[in-house]
Amino acid sequence: MKKYAVIVAGGSGQRMGTQVPKQFLLLHGKPVLWYTLDVFLRAYEDLDVILVVPEEHMETARTMIKATGAPHRIRMIAGGATRWHSVRNGLQPIREDAVIFVHDGVRCLLSTELVHSCHEQALRLGSAVPVVDSRDSVRMVTGADSVAIERSRVKLVQTPQTFLSSVLLPAYAQEYRESFTDEASVVEAYGGKVFLINGEANNIKITTPIDLVMAEKVLLK
Repeated sequence: MKKYAVIVAGGSGQRMGTQVPKQFLLLHGKPVLWYTLDVFLRAYEDLDVILVVPEEHMETARTMIKATGAPHRIRMIAGGATRWHSVRNGLQPIREDAVIFVHDGVRCLLSTELVHSCHEQALRLGSAVPVVDSRDSVRMVTGADSVAIERSRVKLVQTPQTFLSSVLLPAYAQEYRESFTDEASVVEAYGGKVFLINGEANNIKITTPIDLVMAEKVLLK
C-alpha cells in the first residue's frame, strides 16, 4: 500500500521570538524542517512527502528541499488559514489507498522506529496516534473551581498521527469546526475510531528557545 507523509510546516515563529519561522531555524547548520523530512525519507524508500508551507515561504522551502537526499519525493503545497485547512490542502493530491502520516514539521526529533510502529498499527487497526504519559500533576478547571485528575489517565498527544486513507480522507470532507485540534479529533467527529500508540519522549514540538537548545543537545547524541 502506498505511503504518504503530510508534513505541516506553517509556524510563524512568534513564540520563538524570531523573524525567521521556527521550521527554518538552524540546528547544527540545517533547518529544523530538514531533519523532519530526513526521518520520513529514510523510514521508507517508497514513501512520498507532501510538504505544506505558507505561500510566502515556498521559495525558502524549495531551496531546503534541494538539500535533502530525495527532493524528487517531496511535493510542496500552500497552507491554509488554520492547521486543519493546511492538512486538508495536503491531502488533496492523495487519490489511492494509502497509509497517511500527518506530522508537525517542527517535531524533528522523532525516530524512524516510531514511523514504522505507526505504519504497522495503522495497517492493522486503521489508525495510530502516538501519545506519552503526563509527567506533571493535572487539574481540570471548571469555572472558579478545579479538581485533580488522575495523572495516569492523561495522555499527551504527538504526531505523526497515522491513518488509512479510507479513514482520514472522508473525515476531512467534513465542514471545519473550531473543536478540530488534530487529526484524531477530526476522525472521531466523523465517527471513526482512534487507536493510541506509545510515542517518544524526545518527540517534542519546537516552540520556544529552550526547545531549540534541547533539540541541539539531542541531535549531538
